[in-house]
Order: sequence, then C-alpha cells, then structure tokens
Amino acid sequence: MLQQYKILAINPGSTSTKMAVYINNQVEFEQVIRHTSNELKSFARIYDQYNYRRQLVEKALADHNIKICELAAVVGRGGPLKPMDSGTYTVNETMAEDLKVGVQTEHASNLGGLLARGIASQAGIPAFIVDPVSVDEFEPLARITGLPEISRRSLFHALNLKAVAHRVAKDLDKQYNVLTLILVHLGGGISVGVQQKGRMIDVTNPNDAGPFSPERAGGLPSHELVKMCFSGEYTLEDIKKKLVGQAGLVAHLGTNDGREIESRIAGGDTRAALIYEAMAYQVAKEIGAMATVVQGCVDAVVLTGGLAHSRLLTKMICDRVKFISQVLIYPGEDELEALVEGTLRILRGEEQPKIYE
Repeated sequence: MLQQYKILAINPGSTSTKMAVYINNQVEFEQVIRHTSNELKSFARIYDQYNYRRQLVEKALADHNIKICELAAVVGRGGPLKPMDSGTYTVNETMAEDLKVGVQTEHASNLGGLLARGIASQAGIPAFIVDPVSVDEFEPLARITGLPEISRRSLFHALNLKAVAHRVAKDLDKQYNVLTLILVHLGGGISVGVQQKGRMIDVTNPNDAGPFSPERAGGLPSHELVKMCFSGEYTLEDIKKKLVGQAGLVAHLGTNDGREIESRIAGGDTRAALIYEAMAYQVAKEIGAMATVVQGCVDAVVLTGGLAHSRLLTKMICDRVKFISQVLIYPGEDELEALVEGTLRILRGEEQPKIYE
C-alpha cells in the first residue's frame, strides 16, 4: 500500500495567501485567505507581514482540525532568491535570511519559505520550497548579449514549467532527465524555454524579452524604446508600468482576459483578431528560436498556463510549430499541486533535497 503523506502547501501572493493540505496527491482542504489593502498598509516591508499571515494559516488549520504534528512536511512558494538549480530545497538558515531581506527583490512569495519553516519547526518536520522563479540552468552561451555590461538572466515561471515537464515524462513513459522539451507558460506573462536532460538551458524572461503577453510588452525595438525613455514624457515608473502591467493585450485592447477577447473576435472585431493572432505568432516564433538551441531535436512542444485553455490561441500556435515536434497541451497552472509534487518526490526518495548556499 502506498504510504500516506500529509503535506501543507502555502503560496503567498500580494493580496492573498493560498494554502492547502494534501494527502499524497489528493486535496484534503484548500483555502484562499484574502488580504485587504487596509490590512496590509500598516506593514512597511513584506517580511513585516510574516506573523500576520502565519497566524491566519494556523487558524485555518485549526478550523479544519488539522494538527501540525500530523503533517509530514510543509512546503512554501519560493521567492526570487539567488540563481539556483531547479529542484526541491530544504529551507535552511541561509535561505531564510535571503528571503527576509529580499536578496533579489521584495515579493510576497518570499514569505512562502519562511512560513513553511516557521510552521514546520513546531513539529520538527522538514520545510521545503520548489523551483522558485530564480532557477538558473543557462548554458554560458545563453547569457551573452551584444553589450558586455548586460547579461541575460534566467527568471521565468519555473514552478509550473518544471512540474508540467515531470507530468509529460510520466505521460510519455520516459525518464525526465532524457527528454528535450520546449515548454511554454501562457499566462499574464509568457515564458518560453527549452529543457534538455532536466535542465532549462535557455528561456525568455517574460519581463524583458520574448513574445508580448496579456500584461507585458515582451521584446521591443530598442531604439524606439530608448527614444520613449528620453522623450521627457515619462518617468522611470511610467516606463516600468508600460513594460509590465500596462502592456500587451491590455495596452492594445484594454483587457487581459482572453475569454473577453475571443468573444469580441467571434463578434467580428477584426482589431482584436489581429492582436490576438500577433501574440500567437510571436509565441510560435520564440518556440522556433528555442528549437535551434537543440538543433531541432525536440521530443515535444508543451503549452501550459491559464491561456492554454484557449482552443483558438493554442490552435494558432500549433499550426505554426507542429512541424518541429508533437504539441502537447496541459491547460492551467496549479501551483499548490506543483509544490506538493516536488515535496512528494523527496519524501518518496525519488530525489534528494537540495541545499541552498
């Protein structure tokens, strides 16, 4: 009989804390704790929210009669840490200190590992994070740009893409570390990467490059961007917002909702149809570029993320890239489930936990 592991997973966001208790791969209970702006405005820094959020998580556990001593492990969403290999990491003191100070940036996800460690310490059980956004497995060639002062950085939707890659390996009955996959996260930002032998050797940072997305500008003509920056019409903060948050579909069509855009297309909106196809065109073009990294030897192109639910969008992409390899679609992203899957691989002895240094 398969051993039963009860795992608490925690995913802190800017205005919510998502949590769930799983028994192996089955949800026992799941809850989204909402945080209003009034509740959060008294905290000067992200880390200042730690005790507030921890008390709410522990109250939710008590409300559902879950005792911490019943858990096998606690896992939290990993924040933007130092560049690191993919995998499941034990939350150690070094990691905790980097999460507290926000070693790359202050982000709510920094609290994930801290909450996991704080709660797990009460029962003497392990605390983990899994595949944070700062996973960096680039080959040296992938880092170089045309300016020696600027290097390409690996920041992407690592948690979802790595989890989906494991599912693809299982579904294809192949070893995870032998597959070559082009993986595409279709969400508010779009990450396109190529994974070879379990390592993401190249990927687009959705804040800097690649296709435009529902909320991000993607790659832009650099001269035109420089002219905009020095036009005197925009502040630095204005430009940042135009690149991330107020860009892509939002800028062109006033919405980031793919369902609304498809409804407008069905109603005869030719502008919406053009912009939506342009996004698919750019995604396909980036997939083609990633295929060259591995000389066209690709086991599958994999589309995932919330927008992978869109048959219209995925068909437009598939029609352009199906010559490269089979296209597999895994719609949606369940970050709590991905955290639990990474933890189960450790508890079952399929992988060894990694150490953050």
